[in-house]
Amino acid sequence: MSNPDAKRELAALIDAKARIFTDASDSIWGYAETRFDLKKSAGLLIAALESEGFHVERGAAGMEHAFVASYGQDGPVIGILAEYDALSNLSQVCDATEKQPLEADGNGHGCGHNALGAGALAAAVGLKDFLAKSRNGAGATIKFFGCPAEESGSGKAFMARDGVFDGTDIMLTWHPWTETRIWGVSSLANYQVYFNFKGVSAHAAAAPEMGRSALDAAELMSVGVNYLREHIIQDARIHYAYTNAGGASPNVVQPNASVLYFIRAPKSSQVRPIFERVTDIAKGAALMTGTKVEIEWDSACAEYIVNDTLARTMHENMRELGELKYSADELDYARKYVATLPEENAKNVAALIKKSFPDIGQGQADAMASEPVQGELFPYAMSDEAMKGSTDVGDASWIAPTAQALVTCYPTGTVSHSWQWVASGKSPIARKGLIYAGKAMAMTALDVIDDPSIAEKAKQEHLERLGGERYHCAIPKDVTPR
Repeated sequence: MSNPDAKRELAALIDAKARIFTDASDSIWGYAETRFDLKKSAGLLIAALESEGFHVERGAAGMEHAFVASYGQDGPVIGILAEYDALSNLSQVCDATEKQPLEADGNGHGCGHNALGAGALAAAVGLKDFLAKSRNGAGATIKFFGCPAEESGSGKAFMARDGVFDGTDIMLTWHPWTETRIWGVSSLANYQVYFNFKGVSAHAAAAPEMGRSALDAAELMSVGVNYLREHIIQDARIHYAYTNAGGASPNVVQPNASVLYFIRAPKSSQVRPIFERVTDIAKGAALMTGTKVEIEWDSACAEYIVNDTLARTMHENMRELGELKYSADELDYARKYVATLPEENAKNVAALIKKSFPDIGQGQADAMASEPVQGELFPYAMSDEAMKGSTDVGDASWIAPTAQALVTCYPTGTVSHSWQWVASGKSPIARKGLIYAGKAMAMTALDVIDDPSIAEKAKQEHLERLGGERYHCAIPKDVTPR
C-alpha cells in the first residue's frame, strides 16, 4: 500500500481542480447525448485531457466518439473507464421536484454518466498530477478510455473486440448510486438483436390471398418465444419491443415488421443457446407465414468478472477517505426528492440496509433509511451472483482485472433511469460524489503502482475466475456500431 501522506497529497491535487471536474459533469448533463452520437460530450473530455498533457487517439474501434487518452510510458498500465451517454425520453428540468420535461421527448442523464465520466477524469488527471509532481512523471502509464453507448449499444464490447483494452494491467471505474460501496456482484450477459420480417403487401379485404403478412410473422415469433420461456434457465430473461409494426393501415397486409430482442443470462455461454432457439422460432414464424426474416445484430455484452483482490484494495481506500458529509442545505435538498417516493419505499431501503449491515438491529436500519442521503461506507461484500441487469463493463473485465465503486450521488431510495436522478444530477451531492470517486480510483491506482504484488495477485485471481476461458465477443466481426 502507498504511504498515507502520498495519498493525502494525491487527494489534495484532485481537490485543487475540483471545479474543472464538476463543471465537466454539469456540461455533459446539459448535452444529454445518447448511444454513439456523443460529439459534444466526448469533445469536452478530450479537450480537458489534452489540456492536461494527455495524448488522445480518437475513433477507437471505428467509433467516432470513442477515444483513448494516454499519459506516461513506463510502469503498470492503469486503465480508467469513462462513460458519458444519456438515456432517451428522460428530459427533466434540473432541481425540479416533480416530473417536468425540459424538452418534449428529449434525453436526460438518468443513470449519472455525466458524473461518471467527470469522476473518471478526476482520477486520471489527479494521478497524472501526482506522478508529474512527485515522481518526475514516471511510474505508470495512465489510459483513460472514453467509452460510448453503455446504455444501449455496448461500446466497450466493440472496443474489447478490436483489442483496444489489450495490454492494460488493471481497470478501474465507478458508478453514481444512492449509497457508497464496492460493486461486488457480476452482471447478466446480453444479446441485443433485431428480427426484421419481409412479406408482401396486398389489399386486406379484396385480395388477402395475395399478401404475406410480416406482422403475422412477428406476432407468431412472440408467441413462440413466450412458450420457450418455460424451457430456459430460471435466471435468463427475454425482453422484446416492436420497433416497426408495418404501418398504420389495417386494410393493407403489412409487408414489413421488426422486433428487437434482448436475451440475458448470467453467463455468455448460457445466452448463446437461448439466442439460437429464439432464432429458430423466428425462422419458423417466417416459414409459417410465407415471409422472410433477416437477423440484424445491434450489440452484445459479456458478464462482469469480479476481482476480490482489486476490489478490496479499492474498498480500503474508500475507508481511508471516510464517509461523505453533507450540509443542512444538502440534506434539505435531498428530502424534497425522498418526499416524491411511495411510502413503502422506506421499508425497501431499510431491508437493503439490514442485509448490507447484518450486525445492526431493525431500529438502526430504519434510522439509516430515514436519512435523506446515505454518506456512510457500506460493508465490503463480494459475490459471483449476477445483478438483474447488464453492463458492457463486463467486456472490459474479461481483458484485465477490474474494480468499480458505487458512490452516493442521489437521494435515498431514488432509482436509476428516473426523473429524480436527472433532476438532481447537477446537485452538490452529485458533485461531491464524483470527486470522492475520483480520489478512490486514483488512490487505488497509486497502491498498484507502489506495490506490484497487488496487480500480480489480481491477475492470478482473474485467470482463476476465467477458468481457462478466453474473451470472445458475441458481436459478429462484420457488425459495426449502429
